[in-house]
Amino acid sequence: MDPATQMASDGLQAFGMIGDTLWTLLRLGAMIMAMPLIGTRAVPSRIKLLLSATLAIALAPILPPVPSWVGFDAATVLTIFRELVIGITIGFMLRLVFEAGALAGELIAQGTGLSFAQMADPMRGGSSGVIGQWFYLMFGLLFFTANGHLALISLLVDSYRALPIGTTLPDPAALVGIAPTFLLTVLRGGVGLALPLIVAMLAVNLAFGALARAAPALNPIQLGLPVSLLLGLALLAVLAGEMGPPVQRLFDAAFEAAGAVVR
Repeated sequence: MDPATQMASDGLQAFGMIGDTLWTLLRLGAMIMAMPLIGTRAVPSRIKLLLSATLAIALAPILPPVPSWVGFDAATVLTIFRELVIGITIGFMLRLVFEAGALAGELIAQGTGLSFAQMADPMRGGSSGVIGQWFYLMFGLLFFTANGHLALISLLVDSYRALPIGTTLPDPAALVGIAPTFLLTVLRGGVGLALPLIVAMLAVNLAFGALARAAPALNPIQLGLPVSLLLGLALLAVLAGEMGPPVQRLFDAAFEAAGAVVR
């Protein structure tokens, strides 16, 4: 083979690899933009793009073949739309689990008197309570500690094998059946994490209320807030050591729901 032909062959192969990477980047990039932590405003867009491109380059050779490029016709536009929908669905289901942690933090803050402690939240946008942000970050640490990022990449690869690029979307009825159950699991998980501290704080508030009725001269209302705050922080430190199993169950439920949608 003469050098000119070899150069042309190498150029066509390079363009083919670029096309495979770009097709892979659609679903993967949409998932990263929708997922928690990495997909938030706290991470610059350049970092997200660099991470998506790196993963796309690494995964493209092991994925099923992509459709050939024929221009921006109706089929291509629909294929791009399908890839974005699948990626957003996977990332959004994982984000709901982190919102369960934020819900638990807000419920605990209401009971401990820390609901007034609001600050800018770069992870979720806007402002939120410090306890909710603490739970959000704790979920992130547990996610990476349990190799959730590797499980997420494995789920993404399985989604390409179950729904190759260019195939039709899964039956919407499957999502309709999975979404209510998964949402109920997320809400139950968030309330379940906060329930021990909610009950403890309720008992403390009832005790101070009874004391205020029995001995109003002691002015127990002034002692109620600091005692609730200190007891809440102590119980929160105890809860931090017991969060692993319930949070892991929430992550498992998210991966099962996402896997059921893309299969």
